Amino acid sequence: MKKIREMREKRASLVEESRKLIERAEQEKRGMTADEEQQFDKIMADVDQLRKDIDREERQIELEMELNQRQHDPTRNNPGAGSGADPEHRDDPRETQEYRDTFMRFMLNGRESMSNEELRSLMAGNDASGGYIVAPKKFVNELLKKVDDAVVIRQLARVIPLDTAKSLGVPTLEEDIDDAEWTSELAYGNEGTVKFGNRELTPHPLAKWIKVSNKLLRTGAMNVEDLINGRLAYKFAVTMEKAYMTGDGDKKPLGLFTKSENGISSKRDVSGGNTATVIKPDSLIEAKYSLKPQYLPRAKWIYHRDVIKEIRKLKDNNGQYIWQAGIANGAPDRILELPYVMSEYAPNDVSSGNYVGILGDFQFYWIADALDFQMQRLLELFAKTNQTGFLGRMESDGMPVMEEAFVRLKMG
Repeated sequence: MKKIREMREKRASLVEESRKLIERAEQEKRGMTADEEQQFDKIMADVDQLRKDIDREERQIELEMELNQRQHDPTRNNPGAGSGADPEHRDDPRETQEYRDTFMRFMLNGRESMSNEELRSLMAGNDASGGYIVAPKKFVNELLKKVDDAVVIRQLARVIPLDTAKSLGVPTLEEDIDDAEWTSELAYGNEGTVKFGNRELTPHPLAKWIKVSNKLLRTGAMNVEDLINGRLAYKFAVTMEKAYMTGDGDKKPLGLFTKSENGISSKRDVSGGNTATVIKPDSLIEAKYSLKPQYLPRAKWIYHRDVIKEIRKLKDNNGQYIWQAGIANGAPDRILELPYVMSEYAPNDVSSGNYVGILGDFQFYWIADALDFQMQRLLELFAKTNQTGFLGRMESDGMPVMEEAFVRLKMG
């Protein structure tokens, strides 16, 4: 904890140093020199790195506390202990240890290591290479957990797991009823009607493959399941984040920064005083107060780091910086009192008519995952390089389901 406190204090000192650079230029009624700009960018990079270091240290402490709890609580180490439940007698065979062991043999040694009965129990589909193997639920859940940790939107959105690749109907309120009316004891006011729309979330196929050294597979120097799981998760995460941000909804998620009547229309765009190339503080203030109060408690900004660099230099009409560093324990950095997160796949082209940020309650971005994650082992394709390929296929979809819960920042 002492280390975290020291990093927070150092971060606060750097923030103060960066503000002095801006204020010195303002007092002298000039822009920052090239050297000052370079110094400012260096300080901001150090501030961002310290935030990452603090988050990593806090996460490590959480994991160590969880591990300590498990070591002192036998029921946490044995899911069946104390409950009378037998973890190997579930309705879903994909959750059994036997299924996981068979899947591991498939990854290490291929179909030749399994009996025909075992192969049929794992197989889904029918292709020239023997079909796709359906991964155990534990493998899928751990992969999705790694994806969630890597993808900004999935950390904030409502994620709905579907047992199979069925569609999910999303009821959306298209037209609300009028307000209630004051009336007498026996009267009941005027009739009101509510119009609902129904948009479908249909998990769409997404495929990625990785290569692993055959020597590494044979030696057992590391957990092969974790290696494959982690690499596939990274590959899926990048593609998902791009789609959740800017996907067009055609056999892929509908993105937050995609203008669409099925998601967030142009009615939720704010440019305020922004010019074609400069973000103005008033536009952020207008965006914040374009959200109804019920969405503000959970609202967050999403920006690319290039845009955050510009926003850090802005002041409101009272001369106060609209960016505030999170100094207190666990406090996030804020813009206009609201926390923000950064994504490499948010827009960063600060030019005329482009989106540069979004504010919203991201619980109203829904994601549907089909849990029938499939794996294909590609042996012959990489035989010359003594490697084995693993092709993973999952199905997912996403979309905003309540456009008034979001507001996008746009350049003039």
